[in-house]
Amino acid sequence: MLGNEIYQFARELFPINRSITGDGVRKTLQKISEHLPKLQVKSVPTGTKVFDWTVPKEWSVNEAYIITPKLNYLFIQFFCFICAFFPTIVI
Repeated sequence: MLGNEIYQFARELFPINRSITGDGVRKTLQKISEHLPKLQVKSVPTGTKVFDWTVPKEWSVNEAYIITPKLNYLFIQFFCFICAFFPTIVI
């Protein structure tokens, strides 16, 4: 059934870590192009002006932390289990 196929595809895409730029976006578009072979993906170099915006540098987050007012570090870890993405805060 189409609904099950869409659901499975969403489960496949969900754990990919992506932002507006970077490898996660490329992986996502590659997977989408498997279903839409006529999809054309174009790249624009960092620093290119687009109307009132400049294309930013690529970046990805693999680890993050928050520093509290008492200088304690709260680490945020990114886990991927069976097509599910669970960011967790470790104190």
